[in-house]
Amino acid sequence: MMAITTIVIARTKNLFAIVILGSLYSFLMATVLVVLDAVDVAMTEASVGAGITTVLLLGTLYLTKGEEAAPLRKPLLPLAIAFITVGLLIYGTLGLPEFGISNSAIHQHVAPRYIQLGPTETGVPNMVTAVLASYRGFDTLGEVTVIFTAGVGVIALLRRKRRKGKGEEKA
Repeated sequence: MMAITTIVIARTKNLFAIVILGSLYSFLMATVLVVLDAVDVAMTEASVGAGITTVLLLGTLYLTKGEEAAPLRKPLLPLAIAFITVGLLIYGTLGLPEFGISNSAIHQHVAPRYIQLGPTETGVPNMVTAVLASYRGFDTLGEVTVIFTAGVGVIALLRRKRRKGKGEEKA
């Protein structure tokens, strides 16, 4: 279903439909994350990907046209860059351990250290909170900064005054 949603998004010209389909994709991704037992990540995906992002994009669409503008020229360079990126990502995954293997490097070094030293190093008894707030604190701060910046951008767009007076154009 995620692949079908992606194809439909790529072929759709109506921006409102793209935003709604993007929200659907985010919910599908959250479902996959629940199946993979990453409930905390699934909750974040559902709230940020489907919730906040959808609201911000709909607010932005309110101020813009509802249809995608026709490109001025053929998008061959962006398409080539996208294919190169996909190729590099696939090449990068070839060195990863198989999915679900318990003797991979992350399970041998990082996870045991967090479990053994996490409560003493961070002073937080909850392991998930210790990892997100202490060990990944700057990453979490970066995520919050990105969402805050997007929100401020949409608010700035929504606060534009639309006045039409003598000799004035829309602001």
